[in-house]
Amino acid sequence: MEKKWWHSSVIYQIYPRSFQDSNGDGIGDIQGIIQRLDYLADLGIDAIWLSPVYYSPNDDNGYDISNYQAISPEFGTMEDMDELIKKAKQVGIRIVMDLVVNHTSDEHAWFIESRKSKDNEYRDYYIWRDGQNNNVPNELGSIFSGTAWELDEQTNQYYLHLYSKKQPDLNWENPKVRNEIWQMMNFWLDKGIGGFRMDVIDLIGKVPDELITGNGPMLHKYLQEMHQETFGKLDVLTVGETWGVTTEDAKLYSAPERNELSMVFQFEHIGLDEQPGKSKWDTQTLDFIKLKQVFTKWQLAFDGDGWNSLFWNNHDIPRIVSNWGNDSSQYRKVSAEMFATFLHFLKGTPYIYQGEEIGLTNTPVSSIDEIDDIESLNMYNERIQQGYDGKEIIQAINKKGRDNARRPIPWDESLNGGFTTGTPWLKLNPNYRELNVKKDQQDKESVFNYYKKLIRLRKEHELIVWGDYKELLPHDPQLFVYERSYKGETWLIVINFYQKTTFYKDDNRKVETIIISNYKDSSKKLTDLALRPFESIVYKLK
Repeated sequence: MEKKWWHSSVIYQIYPRSFQDSNGDGIGDIQGIIQRLDYLADLGIDAIWLSPVYYSPNDDNGYDISNYQAISPEFGTMEDMDELIKKAKQVGIRIVMDLVVNHTSDEHAWFIESRKSKDNEYRDYYIWRDGQNNNVPNELGSIFSGTAWELDEQTNQYYLHLYSKKQPDLNWENPKVRNEIWQMMNFWLDKGIGGFRMDVIDLIGKVPDELITGNGPMLHKYLQEMHQETFGKLDVLTVGETWGVTTEDAKLYSAPERNELSMVFQFEHIGLDEQPGKSKWDTQTLDFIKLKQVFTKWQLAFDGDGWNSLFWNNHDIPRIVSNWGNDSSQYRKVSAEMFATFLHFLKGTPYIYQGEEIGLTNTPVSSIDEIDDIESLNMYNERIQQGYDGKEIIQAINKKGRDNARRPIPWDESLNGGFTTGTPWLKLNPNYRELNVKKDQQDKESVFNYYKKLIRLRKEHELIVWGDYKELLPHDPQLFVYERSYKGETWLIVINFYQKTTFYKDDNRKVETIIISNYKDSSKKLTDLALRPFESIVYKLK
């Protein structure tokens, strides 16, 4: 496989609304990101995946775009964007834009035209159907609850929206739509961006009349056309968000000779605490053996014919340290570092979501009035109508709701954590005076400094990037143990995933040194190794 910069990189996701506010309006912005570039350079990351900053009415916090080639005024101007790309480059950081092309906002000029009449030249930019028997065209459902069809009374037809009714789906079968998208992508590539993260890209090949949404028959042809018409000749990162992807599908997306994408996000591990066949809100205890099986399957899936992305958190997923770890004051730090060790020594490109590098936690609420996220609000209203208990719904939102990840970043212990001098658009976690960036930077033993070391190790050791992976003890109910080997060198990664002390025994091999550990005094003896709560150790073997 030809070596690319993104193979050995660490990517950092910024949710701009919650990162840093520069003008006191309570909303993070592009100038705020520019102010924090030195922080990100110090952390050591190579690229920023920037959640959408395009013009948007914000029905779904920017994932409903009304103009792809303009910046939303709350985030700044196109001049600010150009400045961010330039200044990030000066400190060795690329900007990866969020590409949202499954749907637009209903306030996009294309849709405003499309809904005017059945013979409008933009009509076929979207998916319109007649109703059936005074009802919706078919039973396709919206991911945000309810039907995926909305009646537009102007023409008495329904349009498709797999998300909010303010997010009509684009018709990718129309070559004019594709050409508009290629032009827009080239507009951004010409500015010197480092690539695209592609929102729900597995849905663009949908065949709504056959109830096919993900992985439609034309999906890969569209991606190959995209590659040819836009980024194919450029040295950029492209990562697709693909919720239902299998390892075989992932090879189709990311095998270099297929000329599609660099890699995809797969979410198989994220759904393991959800009851099969139910929604993400209906949870069950995490099956740790299955978690290891999923990671190992994806580690072994690619042999030069694809590449892995590695992540625990993003703007759609609750904080991992709260969800599957322990966010109490006693264990939060070692728990957060355990998750980091687990992930960062695997083969693939790691993604850090803002705040993960200081071990930020979920923010429980007690009332629906404290919720901003459209997905949580829709689910709450739907379940109240179905007779669910309100307290139980709030518990589900506290565990899985997207607001958990979207709270503003606490930079210090001043009012509103130094995020804004105004009123934050979403309240910070009340623990920000104890848990903030400044405190973590000053503490040599902090989660921040642990992440910094992990990122540095990846740059210094090709073994982490290119080494072979082998799992040991696949059936152990508490330990995740694996090896990485490269050019005659072997590292052993031993992770206690739980709070209970447990033991690891290996009489055959000797330790040369400890590469990193989340306890100061970890043992070098593998003959009878006692692992404390969440202890994780990386050994270089003799």
